[in-house]
Amino acid sequence: MAKSSETSNKKELSPEEREGLLKTLKARFEKNMNRHEGLEWADVQAKLEASPEKLWSLHEMETTGGEPDVVGHDDRTGEYIFYDCSAESPKGRRSICYDREALESRKEHKPKNNAVDMAADMGIELLTEEQYRELQKLGSFDTKTSSWVQTPANIRKLGGAIFCDRRYDTVFVYHNGAESYYAARGFRGSLRV
Repeated sequence: MAKSSETSNKKELSPEEREGLLKTLKARFEKNMNRHEGLEWADVQAKLEASPEKLWSLHEMETTGGEPDVVGHDDRTGEYIFYDCSAESPKGRRSICYDREALESRKEHKPKNNAVDMAADMGIELLTEEQYRELQKLGSFDTKTSSWVQTPANIRKLGGAIFCDRRYDTVFVYHNGAESYYAARGFRGSLRV
């Protein structure tokens, strides 16, 4: 019984954390209206307050350096879409390989974690290449870093993974062995609320 209580508490914020996060998200929302023209913070906040587990995920995005912000609204589902909008790949999610299989394949010098599991633990998804390109229309991101993105199964099956960055005012998509990791490579996530 105590274990399930711990699990449910783990994904809930204290009233102070909740209030602090909402204040941070509101300030970022108001400062970056170009990312979500036509949307109102009060509507976003109402959705967030009705979804404590999603707030917890946003808190995880924030504490790992992602600076999550609203980048759209799905009219079909009514969900608000958040992406990590930090200028560079989130600091708390760098030096990681792509997924668990890649992590386990390393014999030595293993990274501490992998992007796919970290995202799942946070309750978010890695950006797709398409979502990454959408994000780059809102500003210049990853001009000094790079970010793993969801890798198509056929590439992953062959041992590879893909990542993106922005250089020379252009978004590039590259490949690497999924087991590779670099101090300047992390991942960006998305969350629907």
